[in-house]
Amino acid sequence: MNPEAAKELGKLIGAGMAGGAGMIGPGIGIGLAGLGALISIGRNPEVTSTLQTYMILVIAFAESLAIFALVIAFLLLFAI
Repeated sequence: MNPEAAKELGKLIGAGMAGGAGMIGPGIGIGLAGLGALISIGRNPEVTSTLQTYMILVIAFAESLAIFALVIAFLLLFAI
Protein backbone atom coordinates (compact mmCIF):
# COMPACT_ATOMS: atom_id res chain seq x y z
CA MET A 1 0.00 0.00 0.00
CA ASN A 2 1.42 3.36 -0.93
CA PRO A 3 1.76 6.08 1.74
CA GLU A 4 -0.86 8.38 0.19
CA ALA A 5 -3.52 5.65 0.26
CA ALA A 6 -2.60 4.77 3.85
CA LYS A 7 -2.97 8.42 4.86
CA GLU A 8 -6.39 8.66 3.22
CA LEU A 9 -7.49 5.40 4.85
CA GLY A 10 -6.36 6.68 8.24
CA LYS A 11 -8.29 9.91 7.76
CA LEU A 12 -11.46 8.05 6.87
CA ILE A 13 -11.19 5.60 9.75
CA GLY A 14 -10.35 8.36 12.24
CA ALA A 15 -13.21 10.56 11.11
CA GLY A 16 -15.65 7.66 11.31
CA MET A 17 -14.53 6.71 14.78
CA ALA A 18 -14.54 10.31 16.04
CA GLY A 19 -17.99 10.98 14.62
CA GLY A 20 -19.49 7.68 15.70
CA ALA A 21 -18.08 7.54 19.21
CA GLY A 22 -18.69 11.23 19.76
CA MET A 23 -22.36 11.03 18.79
CA ILE A 24 -23.35 7.88 20.65
CA GLY A 25 -22.91 9.49 24.07
CA PRO A 26 -25.08 12.55 23.43
CA GLY A 27 -27.74 10.35 21.86
CA ILE A 28 -27.91 8.22 24.98
CA GLY A 29 -27.84 11.34 27.17
CA ILE A 30 -30.74 12.95 25.32
CA GLY A 31 -32.74 9.73 25.63
CA LEU A 32 -32.09 9.50 29.35
CA ALA A 33 -32.96 13.18 29.84
CA GLY A 34 -36.27 12.64 28.07
CA LEU A 35 -36.93 9.50 30.09
CA GLY A 36 -36.25 11.26 33.38
CA ALA A 37 -38.41 14.22 32.45
CA LEU A 38 -41.33 12.04 31.37
CA ILE A 39 -41.16 9.98 34.55
CA SER A 40 -41.04 13.14 36.67
CA ILE A 41 -43.92 14.75 34.80
CA GLY A 42 -45.93 11.55 35.22
CA ARG A 43 -45.39 11.64 38.97
CA ASN A 44 -45.87 15.39 39.43
CA PRO A 45 -47.68 17.10 36.52
CA GLU A 46 -47.60 20.53 38.19
CA VAL A 47 -43.89 20.98 37.45
CA THR A 48 -44.17 20.38 33.72
CA SER A 49 -42.98 23.83 32.62
CA THR A 50 -39.98 23.82 34.96
CA LEU A 51 -38.92 20.34 33.92
CA GLN A 52 -39.40 21.17 30.26
CA THR A 53 -37.08 24.16 30.61
CA TYR A 54 -34.38 22.08 32.31
CA MET A 55 -34.77 19.25 29.82
CA ILE A 56 -34.31 21.60 26.86
CA LEU A 57 -31.18 23.00 28.51
CA VAL A 58 -29.73 19.51 29.08
CA ILE A 59 -30.55 18.49 25.49
CA ALA A 60 -28.80 21.63 24.19
CA PHE A 61 -25.66 20.81 26.19
CA ALA A 62 -25.66 17.20 25.00
CA GLU A 63 -26.23 18.23 21.40
CA SER A 64 -23.30 20.66 21.59
CA LEU A 65 -21.04 17.68 22.31
CA ALA A 66 -22.35 15.93 19.20
CA ILE A 67 -21.73 19.04 17.11
CA PHE A 68 -18.20 19.23 18.53
CA ALA A 69 -17.60 15.59 17.50
CA LEU A 70 -18.91 16.40 14.02
CA VAL A 71 -16.50 19.34 13.74
CA ILE A 72 -13.59 17.12 14.81
CA ALA A 73 -14.60 14.52 12.21
CA PHE A 74 -14.70 17.19 9.49
CA LEU A 75 -11.31 18.49 10.60
CA LEU A 76 -9.88 15.00 10.31
CA LEU A 77 -11.34 14.60 6.85
CA PHE A 78 -10.56 17.94 5.27
CA ALA A 79 -7.88 19.80 7.27
CA ILE A 80 -5.31 17.09 7.91
